[in-house]
Amino acid sequence: MPSRRQRIYHDPLHGAIALQFEDPLEATLIRLIDTPPFQRLRRTCQLGPASLTFHGAEASRFTHSLGVMQVARRAFAPIAADWPELAVHRPALLCAALLHDLGHTAFSHTGEEIFHCQHEQWTARLITEDSPIRRVLADYDPALPEQVLAVYRKQYQPLLISRLITSQLDCDRLDYLLRDSYFTGASYGRLDLDRILSALRFDSESGELAVAEKGLAAIEHYLVVRSFMYSQVYNHPKNIVAGWMLVRIFERARQLWQEQPRSLFVDPLLQPWFEQPVTDLSLEEYLAVDDIVCLYHLQRWQDSADPLLADLCRRYRDRDLLKALNLRNLPAEQQQTLLEHSQQLIRNQGQDPTGYTGLCQTQSRGYTLYQSGIRLATDQGLLEISQRSPLIRALLEPPSQAWLIYPRVIEQPLKQQWQLVRGS
Repeated sequence: MPSRRQRIYHDPLHGAIALQFEDPLEATLIRLIDTPPFQRLRRTCQLGPASLTFHGAEASRFTHSLGVMQVARRAFAPIAADWPELAVHRPALLCAALLHDLGHTAFSHTGEEIFHCQHEQWTARLITEDSPIRRVLADYDPALPEQVLAVYRKQYQPLLISRLITSQLDCDRLDYLLRDSYFTGASYGRLDLDRILSALRFDSESGELAVAEKGLAAIEHYLVVRSFMYSQVYNHPKNIVAGWMLVRIFERARQLWQEQPRSLFVDPLLQPWFEQPVTDLSLEEYLAVDDIVCLYHLQRWQDSADPLLADLCRRYRDRDLLKALNLRNLPAEQQQTLLEHSQQLIRNQGQDPTGYTGLCQTQSRGYTLYQSGIRLATDQGLLEISQRSPLIRALLEPPSQAWLIYPRVIEQPLKQQWQLVRGS
C-alpha cells in the first residue's frame, strides 16, 4: 500500500498546497523550503511598509513564494498533458517559481531603495555560490542550478518556462495580485485565475507561452486589475510616504555612523551594511538582516541624540507619517518651486528640510510590451494581444505621478503656495 506521507501548506488563496515526499521533485521542493535562506522569507513582508496603510497587509515573501510555485504547478499541468515532452522541464519551472524572490532583503522593494540592491542579483548568488539552496538543487540534478538561473535570465528553452516565471502574464504577477488584494482588503485585485490558467497554451513553433482567444476577456480583466492595484494600492500616497521615510531614516543613520560610529547604536548584524556597498557583503552578512533586525534598530534610534533621526523613527513607529501632495498636473519647474518653498518653510520651523520634504516619482504599471507582451493564439498565428483589444491598447501608456512629501506643520502655507502655482 503506497505511503501517504506528504507536507501540506494551508494557503488562504490556493487551499491545501500538498507536496509528496515520495515524489523526488516535490521532496526537493520541501528541502528547499526548509533551508534557512528560504525560511528567512517569513521575516520579510511582501508589501514592505504597506501595513501602515492597509492594516492586513502583513503577508510575507514566504507565503507569496509558495503561492507562485502552486500557480506554476497548476498552469503547467494541462500544458504538459497536451505536450508530454515538456514534462522534463517541470523541475526547472517549479524550483524557479519557488525561489524567484529568495534574494529579497528587509522591507522587500522598499529595501532595494534603502540599500541600493536588487533581489534578483542576490537570488542568483544564492544559487551560484555555495549555499544550502545550491546544494539541494544539485542533489536533485547537478544541472538544475544553472537551469534555474537560465529561467531567470530568459535563456531557458523552451521560452515557455521563463515566460511562466517572468513576463507580462506570469505566475508571480497572478499570485501577488490575488494575494495583495486579499490581504489589503482591496477588491481591485480579484481576477479569474481559473479562467486565465485554462486559456494558457504552448506554441510549439516558437516555444512561447500563448493565450487562447477564448481567454481574451479574462486577460483584459487581469490587466485592468493590475492597473488599479498600482494606482489604488501600491502607489497609495501613505505607502509612498512610509517608503520615503524609511529611505531617509537609513540614509541619516548611515551618515551618522560613517561620521562618528560610536555616536549611534548599530548592532553587528547591520554594521557590515553601513561599512561597505551591499554588493560586497558575503551571503552570510546579507541573509542576517531582515524586517525584524531593521525594525529593532528603528526602536533603538528613537532615543538617538540626533533629533532628525530620532523624530523620523518615532514618526514611523507611531504611524505619525508625513503628508503627500499630488503634483501630477504641474510641470517639473513648478514642482521644483514648490519643493524649494516647502524646504524654506521647514527651515523657518528650525528643522532640517532634507529629512522632512522631497519629491517622489511613481508610475502606475498597466500593460507594457516587456518581453514582447502577451501573445494571443489566433487563426493567423500569434498576435500581440493589444492588436485585438482596444481596452489593452488604452493601458499601454500608464500615467506617472509626482508627490511632494512634507510635514503636517507646514500644510496650510504650502497648500496656499500650491494654489498660487497652479493658477499662475
